[in-house]
Amino acid sequence: MPDKTGNPWTILLTKPIYENPWIRVVEHDVLNPKGKPGIYGVVHLQHIATGIIPIDSDGCTTLVGQYRFPLKTYSWEIPEGGGKQGVPPLESAQRELLEETGLTARHWHPLLTIHLSNSITDEVAHTFLAWDLEQGLAEPEDTEELQIRRVPFREAYAMAMRGEITDAMAVASLLKARLLALEGALPDKLAKLMLK
Repeated sequence: MPDKTGNPWTILLTKPIYENPWIRVVEHDVLNPKGKPGIYGVVHLQHIATGIIPIDSDGCTTLVGQYRFPLKTYSWEIPEGGGKQGVPPLESAQRELLEETGLTARHWHPLLTIHLSNSITDEVAHTFLAWDLEQGLAEPEDTEELQIRRVPFREAYAMAMRGEITDAMAVASLLKARLLALEGALPDKLAKLMLK
């Protein structure tokens, strides 16, 4: 059977459409996989996405609530944000956790690298577990009006399972974190905190 993992699209012309500090939109004149002419619009993200599940000494995590402008709805999520291209994702995640929640962590574990909405964007997200926490002062950005909610990890997981958390990074990260804890793939003390 022939290998079909290569690019079946032919790009004839690329046109910049729009750019701001966060996104760049381009439109490609293409030949589709069947050789027919068409267009393909792509949103290029100027930053990487990061997300963090902080776990405290009681087995609780911190959720962040905010109104999401594109969806016109309020959303509960794990702490999330953007990082500059070329900056290590962990460094961006550490900054984001501090900004949104005031938390710093002594231990970090990578959870996921995922592509978000990969039919129209090239956005990449990196998520982490963080524990052995210390509370400081949050410093949210001017564009963020946040609520902070501390819940047991098991409740955050249940919120994702019930559809009360719908953010892709949060859902995927909560499910994978629980699976890692169940499979013994995390430090024993951390897993016990998460599963209690």
